[in-house]
Amino acid sequence: MVKLTKITSRITAIFTMSVISFFFFMTVFGKTESFSFTENRKLADIPEVSLNGLYDGSDVENLKCYITDHFAGRDDWISAKTFMQAELSEQIVNGIYVSKERLLDAEVSLRTPASANADIFSRYKENYDGTVYFVAIPSSSGVYGDLLHARGISRSDSQQITAFYEFLNKDIRKIDAYNILKMMNENYIYYRTDTKWTTYGAYCVYKTVIQKLGFLPTLYDKYSTQHITDNFRGNLYKKVLSAKVKPDIIDIFSYPDGATVLSCEKTTNDGNTVDSKLYDYDKLNSSDMYSVFLGESAPLIKIKTSIKNDKKILVIKDCYADCFIPFLIQHYSEIAIISPEDMEKGLSEYININDYSQTLFLFGVENLGNRSNLEKIIETERK
Repeated sequence: MVKLTKITSRITAIFTMSVISFFFFMTVFGKTESFSFTENRKLADIPEVSLNGLYDGSDVENLKCYITDHFAGRDDWISAKTFMQAELSEQIVNGIYVSKERLLDAEVSLRTPASANADIFSRYKENYDGTVYFVAIPSSSGVYGDLLHARGISRSDSQQITAFYEFLNKDIRKIDAYNILKMMNENYIYYRTDTKWTTYGAYCVYKTVIQKLGFLPTLYDKYSTQHITDNFRGNLYKKVLSAKVKPDIIDIFSYPDGATVLSCEKTTNDGNTVDSKLYDYDKLNSSDMYSVFLGESAPLIKIKTSIKNDKKILVIKDCYADCFIPFLIQHYSEIAIISPEDMEKGLSEYININDYSQTLFLFGVENLGNRSNLEKIIETERK
């Protein structure tokens, strides 16, 4: 009996060491990628290691990052971990709430309050002659926050947006998107695997926004809807790689009898202007399908349309606006789009804001805490 126990222990030890050795060999000597398609991010490069660095610990963290990013079968392990935790009723995995219906961001308490940066937009208004409008968009966690409240997680995008609006300059016209979306939450207005709204969600808010801007909205039945993919997996999926939730559909709304785009040009940070397009269908074959809207990011995009009313608008935005912008084509002869995240210089290096009589700020509330990005829009000298 004792001999049998020793044999079993040796077999177990040999098997364990073999598995460890196999994964070590595959991690170190197997094929490595520089980019993760499923997570849509650059993977860690192999670090330069020295004996001194290992001794004082300075190289250990870099090694950990590299091994974590390139561990053999990493995606499968993450998926398996998510599945096991969800099956054990641990619905919060890697900071993401996982259910059969959708994924939600559960780490909202770590964000900087949006109201902390309200002064940036107020200072913009002080240097601008036109009318400023602001639309703060709740994330999916805000609209479907009842699921998080049931798990004891405090979440109120409504309160965050209200506080943010209270701190804004009184001359900035605030538009309520939260209640519109909350009332429509039985519809497909947010992606199941992403924090952002769908094209239909953007349309629901567009109807109110465009009236505030002085136009009548284009009726829903004027548009034709094209389902360009039913296999979109968004930023929340990329954190848990959970197959529990059905992939999303990306829709494009087109108006066959409406205005058309005459030109779409992007200005890069080095000052070069290149032709672009409203929809970049090649992105459907990339790791970032959502970039089908407006294509590759750029600090400035200018769209000229067939509308002959000399109306021009400046939109300063984050990624939430990308599927919203096409709705403006039916109302403006020119649309200038500024993305602070992609700017490497101050706003005045790209555009004269007072060439536009209206400025529309459209941001997801989750992105209003990034002060370093937002500060780029402040004009230090009046144009």
